[in-house]
Amino acid sequence: MEGLILDCLGGSYTVETGEGVLTCKARGVFRKNGISPCAGDRCDITGDVIDSIYERKNSIIRPPLANIDVMIFVISTCEPSPDTMLLDKFIAVCEYKGIAPAVALTKNDLATNEYIPAVYSSIGIPVFVCDYQDSASTEPIKELINGNVCAFTGNTGVGKSTLLNFIAPELSLETAHISKKLGRGRHTTRVSRLYKLFGGYIADTPGFSSFDYLQYARVTRAELKYCFREFEEYEGKCRFADCTHTKEKDCAVLDAVQRGDIALSRHRSYLQMYEEAGSIKEWEKR
Repeated sequence: MEGLILDCLGGSYTVETGEGVLTCKARGVFRKNGISPCAGDRCDITGDVIDSIYERKNSIIRPPLANIDVMIFVISTCEPSPDTMLLDKFIAVCEYKGIAPAVALTKNDLATNEYIPAVYSSIGIPVFVCDYQDSASTEPIKELINGNVCAFTGNTGVGKSTLLNFIAPELSLETAHISKKLGRGRHTTRVSRLYKLFGGYIADTPGFSSFDYLQYARVTRAELKYCFREFEEYEGKCRFADCTHTKEKDCAVLDAVQRGDIALSRHRSYLQMYEEAGSIKEWEKR
């Protein structure tokens, strides 16, 4: 019988099947073969045992989650302040893994931010400005979930659980306040779990206090430029065929940055990630 793993806790798996939701265990051979079933995996089960895992179209390691269609990055206008470098690293991972990125901007009652909607909407990434006094502001998020496995993630304290509780009160997710001393929130989500809602699935993932995108995907320098979609229209227009878009003369991307056609913050993120990718070998990719 075919199933979808909704969550995993202590070696016990919750699996949705055509006959209902079952609690299953995995065959011991998975561990022997270095396979770790996780939320989002499609699988075959016999009785209450997971026999096999279908090939994944994508996955992330931390937190473990497979077959993601859409990743919504929750970012706040303040407390904590928005970090576009962090956001760009997230988006690059999505581009690399074939996941559609989107942005949800929270805490708009406390501060305003026009830069994020302007920059990311201009390159085709949906930005949802969330207003909890206006339920219509989050309706597009529900529409995006329909028919998809949609993961929500973001820096600790940005209000991810608050947003999910607003669009789906039945989740009743635990929330936490920002520590004034530390400037960050407590982790309230501890495991990845799929919830069936709005014609699709919501994956609530643990927040983080610092982000190393290499834990999610090891992208080589040669591949990194393809993770910045606004570079695409300048492909083949640089003076040098192997242009890295970092410091070369007559680089079409650098010229676009200088003109303001590519956001300076996005290119700065690219430069930092390019340096970080310098030590990655082809065989290390994942």
